[in-house]
Amino acid sequence: MQTQIVVMGAKGRMGSTISRLAMEDSQLDLVGVVETEGNLDSLDNFSCRVDSDLSRILDSYPGAVVIDFTVPEASMDTAGKCSRAGAAAVIGTTGFTPEQSRELENMALSTRLFWAPNMSVGINVLIQILPKLLKSLGEKYDLEIMEIHHKFKKDAPSGTAVKLAQILAEAKGLDMDRHGVYARHGMIGERQKDELGVQTLRGGDVVGEHTFYFLGPGERVEVTHRAHSRETFAQGALRAASWLAEQKPGKLYSMADIFS
Repeated sequence: MQTQIVVMGAKGRMGSTISRLAMEDSQLDLVGVVETEGNLDSLDNFSCRVDSDLSRILDSYPGAVVIDFTVPEASMDTAGKCSRAGAAAVIGTTGFTPEQSRELENMALSTRLFWAPNMSVGINVLIQILPKLLKSLGEKYDLEIMEIHHKFKKDAPSGTAVKLAQILAEAKGLDMDRHGVYARHGMIGERQKDELGVQTLRGGDVVGEHTFYFLGPGERVEVTHRAHSRETFAQGALRAASWLAEQKPGKLYSMADIFS
């Protein structure tokens, strides 16, 4: 049975990629795309429903899975509309406030919601592996994270870097609110043992790169993940949508639930 898909922001970098891949997949049925009123004319090439209001599409396809890689405010609106319509939503947006994250978790109790800051299979395998590597290396190894993204990315650090920093901080028994260091400048003194640095670079058309440095006495270990194409994230989102269509409400699902 095909999974019905609705894509938010279909003219955007991620939305257009997800829409194209959904149309190419025989297991998926792209039933609708959503864009702002001024961009609707540019979507004439789609044979599915095109609208500026998600609710109108969900009236016709209440069983669809909505995929949203937009901005926090728009994604919160998407989640709310899906909740009211009984539809499901896969969200790849980053930059949510703590309050917005809690609201998503609350909505997930009554509707099917999936959120991941990074839909890459490789990154989500690293989420499982890196804490084990950190513990195996021991306390003498300092941890630093550097991420690079294209110049159009609005949030910093990336949601992926924030997520992995939190996971690795927990593995070290640290609190990122107290021990996270996001910039260094001037006469700041020696690096503290309990620091966990997360540095950001922006420029060009970099899809996404994350490097994890484990800096120890006489050696360092570097683990780098590079995304070469947005298709990496789009395929992960579509995989999540097919999986979510078979789930029940009750929690805010993530990529870890797919792999468990």
